[in-house]
Amino acid sequence: MADPRTLLKDISAGRFKPAYYFFGSEDYRIKEAEKFLAKSFLGDQDLSTGYRRIDGRAIKCADLLAELSTVPMLGDKQVFAIKDFQSFKPTEIERVLKLLDPADPSRVIVFSSPSARTPKKNSKFFTNMARHTTAVEFNHLTPSETASQIRARFKRAGLTIDHDALSILTGLIGGNRGALDTETDKLIDYCRESGSVTRDDVKTLTAGHEVFNVFQIGDLIVQGNVNQCLAMMRSLLASGQTPVMLISLLIGHFLCLYLVKNGQKPLPRREFLTGKFRSQAARYTHEQLAETIVELSRADARLRHSEHIPEMVLESLILQLAGKGES
Repeated sequence: MADPRTLLKDISAGRFKPAYYFFGSEDYRIKEAEKFLAKSFLGDQDLSTGYRRIDGRAIKCADLLAELSTVPMLGDKQVFAIKDFQSFKPTEIERVLKLLDPADPSRVIVFSSPSARTPKKNSKFFTNMARHTTAVEFNHLTPSETASQIRARFKRAGLTIDHDALSILTGLIGGNRGALDTETDKLIDYCRESGSVTRDDVKTLTAGHEVFNVFQIGDLIVQGNVNQCLAMMRSLLASGQTPVMLISLLIGHFLCLYLVKNGQKPLPRREFLTGKFRSQAARYTHEQLAETIVELSRADARLRHSEHIPEMVLESLILQLAGKGES
């Protein structure tokens, strides 16, 4: 089994295996690796003639075998990318894998499984794929890998990013390679003139910045600062946030406090706030946090299933929750 770095190194050096099996939790990285492999292997050849993407759930095995048995024109190369390969029956999988021997130097086949249907590594299917192909696992980036790639992208664009902004952006991206590309592209366009990326830039532009707004609301609720909390809530509503979304985010926020209070990790993509969650959670007892989550859930139900005026439900909720934490 190979890792993505080894794969990149081999492809960049022009070393290709006859067959690969791509799997893991990061679908975006799988697709990008597949496209990079196809472009590198085919070179100047037209991708439209040499690159064939096949949905394993939408093609019969007999038709797939016929596709893979096609002999390319003299000098041409082929790349077949077959996703959802695990959806075939075991006997069909065996028939397809038999086509790999002997290897064809003019063809590369990339089998893959989406993250939602990734097989267990001790399953018969995975063992079979690892024996006949080069298996490569694509998982979410680690925080250090995410930060490194963010810095590299900004450096290539001639931008710098301060430490606080980098920490926030790394946490918001949560190791998602697709989110990394999308969010850094937005920031590059926005910050090109200033030459640097700040914490405020990240909070203004990045998807998921609501986490910070809600954290600040949570802080104000803990402090019992009703007026400021109401003002911030109204500002968020005016900017396009819906009452249901705000309550949903608050439920997530207090769930994080409850989890951290009990020695567990917060919800995904909020790990970078663990220290601050711990500080807030210390202001509450376990019972108070549990009661708060119940109250938020009831408010959410009132908004979704009644004729209550949303703004009034929110204001009533804030008055009910503010100052509930221990002093």
